[in-house]
Amino acid sequence: MSAAEVVATYLVETYLPLEQAAEAIAGEQSTGTFTAVARETPELRERFAARVLSVEELPPTGNADLPGTTRSRDAGKRSARVRIAFGLDNFGPSLPNLLAAVAGNLFELRQLAGIRLLDLDLPAPFAQRYPGPQYGVRGTRELLDRPDGVLLGTIVKPSIGLPPEELRLVVRELAEAGIDFIKDDELMGNPPHSPLADRVAVVTEELDKAAARTGRRPMYAFNITDDLDRMAANHDLVHAAGGTCVMVCVNLVGFSALAWLRERCALPIHGHRAMTGVYTRAPQLGIDYVAWSKLARLAGADHLHTNGLSNKFYETDEEVLRSITAVRTPLLGGYETLPVLSSGQTPGLAPETYRRTNTTDLLVLAGGGIHGHPSGPSAGVTAMRAAWSAATSGTPLEAAAAQVPALQEALNKFGSPYTRVQE
Repeated sequence: MSAAEVVATYLVETYLPLEQAAEAIAGEQSTGTFTAVARETPELRERFAARVLSVEELPPTGNADLPGTTRSRDAGKRSARVRIAFGLDNFGPSLPNLLAAVAGNLFELRQLAGIRLLDLDLPAPFAQRYPGPQYGVRGTRELLDRPDGVLLGTIVKPSIGLPPEELRLVVRELAEAGIDFIKDDELMGNPPHSPLADRVAVVTEELDKAAARTGRRPMYAFNITDDLDRMAANHDLVHAAGGTCVMVCVNLVGFSALAWLRERCALPIHGHRAMTGVYTRAPQLGIDYVAWSKLARLAGADHLHTNGLSNKFYETDEEVLRSITAVRTPLLGGYETLPVLSSGQTPGLAPETYRRTNTTDLLVLAGGGIHGHPSGPSAGVTAMRAAWSAATSGTPLEAAAAQVPALQEALNKFGSPYTRVQE
């Protein structure tokens, strides 16, 4: 890859010759259009036209065709991994303009029966333009005074509907139980029944009291997702009150808004992936999580949701593990982001999660797995902590449960290791 270009990797499915389909993508996304035009000179193409680097034919996927696909009577559908280079002169180190090039109109091309952006190789100018995570794994650990071990957290449940004074009781119990991290649900923004300002006042007061009693202060991620002016004001409100984290739903504000916030932000940004399924779920269309996560990290997400093993959503364990690996893989020499595991997480999943990720640089969020514990949220925290302690020490869960009744109760209710549970 040249220092002055971006290389995009795609899964392409088409009834055309593969090389012809690849050239159609390169042309549509750079200098070409549906017909030759007078000013598309050889000199202009030499400087600005996207270049097809490779076309690697793959076995048939069996994916359905996209609506409106141009079919051929003479040829069957073929699949390929296609790599295309886009000169940085076409758009500069700019996330929105990068996306216009590598993921703009190509999803509408009739020539393609399937098109998915799999990965992006980015040149150094993007690192110069976007500083990326301000805290990442190490900074988050320092704020929490948790230098090692998995970080355990939860989501406020019920997701919406709790008035601030009931939220106070939830936060108090979780903080007393020794949890590391609590967050608003992505559905909880700044609603009339529980305004952000009221939540911030109640939560920070309770966290301060817990710190005075126990010596530990959990991190609370307040959901500040909103229009730009309000999002900045929301951040300032949390920061002024002594809050230590803000949450942003990346897809709902966009990468540019996340980068804009990062420039003004004094706190870790907890990046929620709500609505990512729009890009990732259909195998023949969209943007793969690997590519998506690179853009979110560049834009400044300190934490990034990856889903968890045996989750309640559509992703397989293999897909989740690939997402975790993507977030943990260095990008442009850095961009350290903390993977966040969530969705149906319970104590019984700890050993398999640790075995397959081989790391404790994870933030594991259990919503129903903590709040749904038979003896209440405090026991839920105890059970999760005991399960992860057992997992990292190599102690069988059954042996640990014999010593920790809360863990035994959790295993009785949620199962081990792959019994699914709805949050």
